[in-house]
Amino acid sequence: MKLGVIASGARRPASHDYCDFPDEALLALVGRDDELALAALYDRYGTVAYRLALRVVRDPSLAEDAVQEAFLTVWRTAGSFLAERAKPSTWILTLVHRRAVDLVRREERRRAVSLEQTELPEDPSGRATEEEIELLERRRVVQEALRQLPDEQRRALELAYYAGLTQSELADRLSVPLGTIKSRMFAGLGRLHELLADAGLEDPLPEL
Repeated sequence: MKLGVIASGARRPASHDYCDFPDEALLALVGRDDELALAALYDRYGTVAYRLALRVVRDPSLAEDAVQEAFLTVWRTAGSFLAERAKPSTWILTLVHRRAVDLVRREERRRAVSLEQTELPEDPSGRATEEEIELLERRRVVQEALRQLPDEQRRALELAYYAGLTQSELADRLSVPLGTIKSRMFAGLGRLHELLADAGLEDPLPEL
């Protein structure tokens, strides 16, 4: 399992040059949009993060998703990290654990919905409920955000969230290396976070 890093085209030292950097220094570099510093942190903590997530979700593909999305959060929020509050490793693994728990809850909600009627409720007058209107609006915003992604990123995300394919299944379906799928997912999720936040959605990754 290897983190897909967004290619920026900038000439930077290879991630192995960061091997001796302390965690705090790497996070500071990530806070300045240094993608290779993020890759170095992933090399350092990716395996233990995956094992932690797997203990929570008990599913390899979901564990990969939890780690991927947690490191996306590291990428987006490294600038706000405060060393006096926690060690970098503790902070990173806390993010992984939280995302893993979120994924477990999401799967539980999906299983619960599958046992009920999938139609949205209406009031006795036949008018749409406020919940239905809100859900439809959220879906519209998500669809619009997806349309703004490059085709390869959009298709990977749609197959993952709508069709429920794992990253390995995506690689087989699209006939591309697994590392390419992870890179597309990483870049696509990052951009989707930004677009949804700009649109005013509090939950950066609502149910698609």
